[in-house]
Amino acid sequence: MRRFPLHSLKNSILCRQWNVYRSCHTRSATKALPNGPGLKEFLIAGKNFPSPKQQQIGEKVPYLSDEEISGQNRKVFFEVYGCQMNVSDTEIVWSILQKHGYEKVDDVKYADIILLITCAIREGAEAKIWTRLHHLSIYKSKRPKNADPLQIGVLGCMAERLKTQVLEKERLVDVVAGPDSYKDLPRLLAVTRNGHQSAVNVLLSLDETYADVTPVRLNSTSVTAFVSIMRGCDNMCSYCIVPFTRGRERSRPMESIEEEVRLLESQGVREITLLGQNVNSYRDITVPEMTKNPTTLAPGFKTVYKPKVGGARFGELLERIATAVPEVRIRFTSPHPKDFPEEVLRVIGKYPNICKNLHLPAQSGSSTVLERMRRGYTRETYLELIERVRNILPNVALSSDFILGFCGETHAEFDETLSLIQAVRYNVAYIFPYSMREKTTAHRRYQDDVPEDTKLSRMKSCIDIFRRTATDLNSEMIGQEQLILIEGDSRRSSKDVYGRNDGNIKVIIPKISLDSKSISPGDYIAVRITSASSQVLKGIPLRHTSIRDFSESTL
Repeated sequence: MRRFPLHSLKNSILCRQWNVYRSCHTRSATKALPNGPGLKEFLIAGKNFPSPKQQQIGEKVPYLSDEEISGQNRKVFFEVYGCQMNVSDTEIVWSILQKHGYEKVDDVKYADIILLITCAIREGAEAKIWTRLHHLSIYKSKRPKNADPLQIGVLGCMAERLKTQVLEKERLVDVVAGPDSYKDLPRLLAVTRNGHQSAVNVLLSLDETYADVTPVRLNSTSVTAFVSIMRGCDNMCSYCIVPFTRGRERSRPMESIEEEVRLLESQGVREITLLGQNVNSYRDITVPEMTKNPTTLAPGFKTVYKPKVGGARFGELLERIATAVPEVRIRFTSPHPKDFPEEVLRVIGKYPNICKNLHLPAQSGSSTVLERMRRGYTRETYLELIERVRNILPNVALSSDFILGFCGETHAEFDETLSLIQAVRYNVAYIFPYSMREKTTAHRRYQDDVPEDTKLSRMKSCIDIFRRTATDLNSEMIGQEQLILIEGDSRRSSKDVYGRNDGNIKVIIPKISLDSKSISPGDYIAVRITSASSQVLKGIPLRHTSIRDFSESTL
C-alpha cells in the first residue's frame, strides 16, 4: 500500500476542504455580505474558519456577523420524504434553525425558505422530488419584488448523491446540504440569501452524531417520538446506497440518548422509537468499562467488515432506557438480522415497556439471491433465527422488508421468497420492486435484468400471500386482552379512536368514557380484540391502565 507523508496528507485534506468551501462562494459576490477569507487565511491553522467542534463552543465564522447569520425571523417550510430517520433529521434541522432566529410555517405559500429533506433509497422517491422541485420553482417567479428571493434547499440523502445535477444542471435550488452538514445550514442560507449564488456542503463525517443538538419536534402534541441513536451504515449490502449517502456507522453516547428520552417523557411522550440505519449494531465507545467487549453476532451470520471491538452494546442501551422510563414504550428500527444475539432477546423479554415487536428484514427467501445481496446469511440461518426469537419471545410480532426482482432473480428464487413469507407469517411486511442505485456493488457487478412488469407482478403475488397469512395471524388475537396506547381519532369516524398494540398493529376502539373518564391520546387502555384484518384490529375498551399494571395483571 502506498504511504503518504503526514504533511502531504494534511495538505491534501485542506485543499479538498478549500475546494468545497470555494464552490459555495464563487458564483457571484454578494453586496449584503463582506468578502470572505482567501486561501491563505483558510490554511492558517484553522483560525479564520473554526472547526465544527470550535463552533460548538461559541467561536464564530469571522466574516459573518451575528446579524448576518441570523434568520431574522425568516419563515421556513419543511417537506419530509422517505424514512423515519428523515423525520428525526428534520427535527434536528429545525432545532438548529430555531436557535438562529428562524420561524416555522405549515403552509408553503407563506415561506421564505423551503427545505426538502430527501430520500435516495429508490428511483421512484427521487423522481417524486424532481417533480416537486420543478413545481416549487414557480413560487420563485411569483415572489414579490420588494421581498428577499425565495430560497429552496435540498437536504439529506439525495443532496449528497446528486449535488452536481441539483446545482449545476437543473439550477433549481440555492442550498444543498448532506446528512452530516446540518450545523452549517445557517451559514449556507446566509450566503445565498440574495438569490444570486448557491452553496453546498455534503462532506460526510466519521464522528458527527448530533448528540449535542436537542431536536425540536415538528408535532409537539404527538404522544410518540423518534430518537436517533446512530448514523451511517457499514454493512455494504450490494443493493443499498445508504453507506454512500450517510457515511460510516457511528453511535451516539448513551448519556445523551437517555437525556433526550427523559426530556420527551416530561413532554408527554409515551412511546419512543430508537432509530438508526443498523440500530442494533449500536456500540458506545465512550463507556470505559465496556471497552473490551467483543462484537457478538447471532449464530450463523457474518459481515463484510472486520468485527468491531469495544463499547457498550445495544442490549445495554435498551436496558438503560427501559429502566429510565418504565412507563414509556420502547421500539427500535431498523435492525439487521445478524445483530440479534441471545442477550438482546433476553433484555427485550425482561422489560414490559420494550415492545415485543421485531423488524427482521429478510429481503429475499432465496440463499443464492441473499448471497448476491451480500446479506451475510442464508435462508436456513434466517429461519433458525426466527425459531430462536419465538422460543424466547413466544408472543412476538414480526415485520420484514422484501425486495422483488433483484438482479438475476429467477422464478424459482422468487418462489422461495413466497414460501418464506408463508413459513414465517409476518404481522407487517414492506414489499418493493428492486431499483438499481448508482455507486452500489450491484451497479458495478450485476445487470438489472428482471423486467419491470415481472417485478410488479411478483410484488403483487407477495402482497397477496402476506395479506392472507397476516389475516390468519391477526385473527388468532380475537378474544385476547391487549394493551394499546391511544394516538388520536380514527380517520374514518370521529366516534372512534385508534392506538397500537405491543406488536405495532393498529387497533380501533369506540370513543367512550371508562369509569367517568374519557379516552384521550397518551392513555394506555386495556382492550379486548373483537375482529381482525391483515392490517387493522378492532376491539372493546375495558379500562384505563399502565404498562406496569397491565403486565402484572396478565402474568
